[in-house]
Amino acid sequence: MPVDRLLPTREAYDLLELTRELVAKELAPRATEDEAAERFPRDVFATLGASGLLALSYPEEYGGGAQPYEVYLQMLEEVATGWFAVGVGTSVHTLSAYGIAHAGSEEQRTRLLPDVLGGGLLGAYCLSEPQAGSDVASITTKAVRDGDAYVVNGVKAWITHGGEADFYLLFARTGADRTAGISAFYVPADTPGMSFGAPERKMGMTASTTTQMILEDARVSVDNRLGDEGVGMRLALSALDSGRLGIAACATGLAQAALDVAVEFAGEREQFGRRIGEFQGMQFMLADMAAAVESARATYLHAARLRDAGRPFGRQASIAKLTCTDAAMRVTTDAVQVLGGYGYTRDFPVERYMREAKVAQIFEGTNQIQRLVIGRDLLRSV
Repeated sequence: MPVDRLLPTREAYDLLELTRELVAKELAPRATEDEAAERFPRDVFATLGASGLLALSYPEEYGGGAQPYEVYLQMLEEVATGWFAVGVGTSVHTLSAYGIAHAGSEEQRTRLLPDVLGGGLLGAYCLSEPQAGSDVASITTKAVRDGDAYVVNGVKAWITHGGEADFYLLFARTGADRTAGISAFYVPADTPGMSFGAPERKMGMTASTTTQMILEDARVSVDNRLGDEGVGMRLALSALDSGRLGIAACATGLAQAALDVAVEFAGEREQFGRRIGEFQGMQFMLADMAAAVESARATYLHAARLRDAGRPFGRQASIAKLTCTDAAMRVTTDAVQVLGGYGYTRDFPVERYMREAKVAQIFEGTNQIQRLVIGRDLLRSV
């Protein structure tokens, strides 16, 4: 069922309608088949880019849509409602562009952003390592200056779009200091010395390729360093605040999709001579699911509006990521229960939704890490 949204401008409503049309025609009809075939939908990202939906939150002078973040996130939620993996991929691409837009020079922004925002170049975000997930400061991938380039060695892990992206936002160690020794780089996909492991065999999001990145004496031009040496840690954490809102919106979209299937099924399925939706127990379950979805949406929108107002929003981003992804796990699980035995089969999408929801509680910082972030922020004011 269409979500009744409040948007700030007429243009935003037009973008909403465009997004819904694209989701209905280009995404939703093929999601189940492509997920089953583990087929990466590169063409879908090109379509989203050509429609301007990969560029909504970035400035017009670089080909962006100059939309508030609350508008971008609601468009992202609509995409994820139709196909969660594409929603997450869109969020990752936006996260990858963040380094260029916020730390790049004017020359780098002018040279790179138009193709990135237009969908001509698909991005990936490379921060985690096999031994460094939540503990970002423990990364060991090294970039050593050698004339007009850096020689990079190390292994990155859990790279969404690994081997499929056209560029990678790479974080590597350029100094010994635990936090001030990390720098950021724009790395083209054809960089010699860079390769990728076999795709991870995942529970869900099987159409979204996830791999390790292996760097063996890879040479990255000094011209592709984003910002000064040592600003990478600050850039990574700042980007993650915004990225967590992207995941929150995607999780909300996934929960909405599960709720829609459950409501339709409860309105049609008959037992004991009545539609199962007429039983009070079923109505209460559906009501709790709807409350979880709408509460999640309100939470990420509050954080987005703080961001749009230029106010601190890190704690609220963590709250949104925690709240929305936990809601998605609960709502998708309940949707399987509503459908009963049918929900456990691949004839209906809710079993896939439940598998996909699990990873949302893990990436962009596990929900346990979000609780640490929230708690520490609360105690700073004491």
